[in-house]
Amino acid sequence: MPRPRCSRCRRPASHCLCTLIPDLPSRTEVLVLQHSDEVDHALNTANLAVLGLRNAALWVGEVFAALPDWLAEPGYRPCLLFPGEQARPINELCADDDRRPMRVVVPDGTWRKARKLVYLNPALQALPRVTLLDAPPSRYRLRKASMEGSLSTLEAIVEVLNVLEAPGDYRELLKPFDALIEGQIAAMGEATFRRNHSR
Repeated sequence: MPRPRCSRCRRPASHCLCTLIPDLPSRTEVLVLQHSDEVDHALNTANLAVLGLRNAALWVGEVFAALPDWLAEPGYRPCLLFPGEQARPINELCADDDRRPMRVVVPDGTWRKARKLVYLNPALQALPRVTLLDAPPSRYRLRKASMEGSLSTLEAIVEVLNVLEAPGDYRELLKPFDALIEGQIAAMGEATFRRNHSR
């Protein structure tokens, strides 16, 4: 019989993280496009990020038919948080004359799945790309990233908002994330963690 789960944070009820999830406002709008394979993953950080932000949404799938119309809505400057040759550091956007709030689209999944989301949705390919500059090392100690400087989806969103919403501070979003990681390490045991994940 499966363990009861919290319907909000999707964690086992005995390890619910909801009391740690903040309720933070922002001018910046965040849309996370989550690959469907990630939904039930034990380390689903995208859901935690969206739950902690008032101006954020999570769409699940591979092809998003509503995306072009959503991106065309006036009042925002849309961009795609994803590396690439044409990607600008997010910091540079703050110096632009365009004062409209940003609408940041964040693909969520492994790098292979995130690239697939971009490939399958031409509206994403047409967006200006942005990337993070001088991001801190990831606190995500349970996954080995294939690219240097990689962050979890939640960590990347925190860094983006700390730039675009300065002097606002969105590190409070990391509290449930840290508790999630510590809970997973405790469940596997310190010795197993050190053997499989220590650097």
